[in-house]
Amino acid sequence: METTTTTSYNTSPTFVPDNNSIAFIDEHAELRQSLNIMSLVIYCLAFVLGVLGNGMVIWVTGFKMKKTVNTVWFLNLAVADFLFTASLPLTVTYLASDFHWPFGKFMCKLNSTLNSLNIFVSVYILVVISVDRCVSVVRPVWAQNHRNVRKASFVSLGVWGLALILSSPYFVFRDTAPAYTNPDIIVCYNNFALSDELVVLRLKAMTITRFLLGFVIPFTVIVSCYAVIIHRLRRNRTLASQSTRAFKIIAAVIITFFFCWAPFHIIALIEMVHFLTFYQSLTLDYVITIGIPISTSLAFINSALNPLLYVFVGQDFRDKIRKSITSMFEAAFQEDESDTNTGNTSKTNDRSMHSSEV
Repeated sequence: METTTTTSYNTSPTFVPDNNSIAFIDEHAELRQSLNIMSLVIYCLAFVLGVLGNGMVIWVTGFKMKKTVNTVWFLNLAVADFLFTASLPLTVTYLASDFHWPFGKFMCKLNSTLNSLNIFVSVYILVVISVDRCVSVVRPVWAQNHRNVRKASFVSLGVWGLALILSSPYFVFRDTAPAYTNPDIIVCYNNFALSDELVVLRLKAMTITRFLLGFVIPFTVIVSCYAVIIHRLRRNRTLASQSTRAFKIIAAVIITFFFCWAPFHIIALIEMVHFLTFYQSLTLDYVITIGIPISTSLAFINSALNPLLYVFVGQDFRDKIRKSITSMFEAAFQEDESDTNTGNTSKTNDRSMHSSEV
């Protein structure tokens, strides 16, 4: 017996085809069709804006600007977003073809792995940025002596390695097979196979792991770091007055990430509970029908929003209009000259220089 289930990544309804089960009956076909059209429009928009915007960020931070710790962080974030948005045409084709996957098993595995990779790289780069900001405020002298591009590059490499490990189950379990209701339709799904007990165990493990390690724990660390930063700024008005655009940009990116990805993780948990229940709840069915396309669209558009935040947060709008695209990105990412100052300075000056990086 082969038991299969899809995930909300491809915004397809839960589908459990095997020789002894009844296929999922979509009782909200008209509503689902309207939401799928909305998703297609958002995915296409995310693809265009994401590839162009993140491509520009990669070009500026990777080739046009002097390497700094800040540019390393934002370069890695942009690469993750670029890889994800560049793969969106595959998802668009899948959705537009009524969930028919024509690209083969390997691309099914790769596409889902890139989706998961984007989640983990993005959130853990934000964790690293938050910790970096916090250390720079709380321990400015230590940060002045130890914070450099080489170490930032190694940390970023570690983030990618961790994200690959956490994303590997999607490459292992993702598979293709004819749809239960139509053999001409090839679906891309999570093939947990073997026994019903193992299906339940693996589904729970992947969903809960993604929720905890890809959302709850990272954001707990992020919120804790910014609570410390805000507390320190309130105690020291000089530090607050010296805060630069970097703090506002990072805060905007983190808040946007939270509001874009929180619904996705919540709906994934609801979908898991609905799948594991012995009876079909009409209420949960309706919530999932509406929630999956909307939450997934929100999550996908996040990768296209970051470049816009880099440009439009923290500067006077009229100044941005006068600048070229390259100049705007450079202004968003540049660090104060104090960040690269390696000379011996007094503790007071060290504190002042690092506080301006917040």
